[in-house]
Amino acid sequence: MNKATKECKIIAIVNQKGGVGKTTTATNMATALAATYMKTLLIDLDPQGNASTGLGISYEQRTRTIYDVIVDNVTIEDTTLVTTIPNLSLVPATVDLSAAEIEIINVNKREFILKSKLEIARKEYDYIVIDCPPSLGLLTINALTAADSLIIPLQCEFFALEGLSHLLKTVELIKKSLNSSLQIQGILLTMYDKRNKLTEQVEADVRECLGSMVFTTVIPRNVRISEAPSHGKPALIYDLKCSGSLAYLHLVREMLGATH
Repeated sequence: MNKATKECKIIAIVNQKGGVGKTTTATNMATALAATYMKTLLIDLDPQGNASTGLGISYEQRTRTIYDVIVDNVTIEDTTLVTTIPNLSLVPATVDLSAAEIEIINVNKREFILKSKLEIARKEYDYIVIDCPPSLGLLTINALTAADSLIIPLQCEFFALEGLSHLLKTVELIKKSLNSSLQIQGILLTMYDKRNKLTEQVEADVRECLGSMVFTTVIPRNVRISEAPSHGKPALIYDLKCSGSLAYLHLVREMLGATH
């Protein structure tokens, strides 16, 4: 498939908290979409560059990055790298990206930079997945302005719902002022440990509060998921049969069932 056959969907993976499984979700979801013959682009919009590392892209290979797209007049196409995974490409990131928010602060329509750069790219892909930084700054606002929908990974811990209300208010503000068609595709419970009573209580609370906004699929706490990035591979490639990989495949099936 050389050209996207359906209208491209842009999905941002967002949570202002770190350590909730955001990058793990972005890389494995993108891999699972690619495995279903969807031409997929993953954009690493986090200055930590973990999605790039998790797909085996070395620092030496990141000669042009998403920083160049946002700060300079460089196209998405010029920064895109082909990964070892069929149908999956990547726009990488490095720590340089941490300066981008300051550098574009006085740029006209600064919230729309990424959206305008993706206009051409979305003609070439079925899905574009954006791994956002753990903050609600200008980079994340750019992602939400460009996206059709967002997925919120939520760790099964005591303070899970704290901070979520702030994120949901930010989404509402962006819908009102920058992107009226933005939808919450779902809230994804991550690091789920069914042996832990607290996990079950958090799930019950989240589902009671948010109902159908929460995906049926939950992502388990899984050693193989944790190991995979250090090998430069998504869990789906590192160990297809582990519980974490199977959960991400199930998530994408749930997503595609809801969106096709």
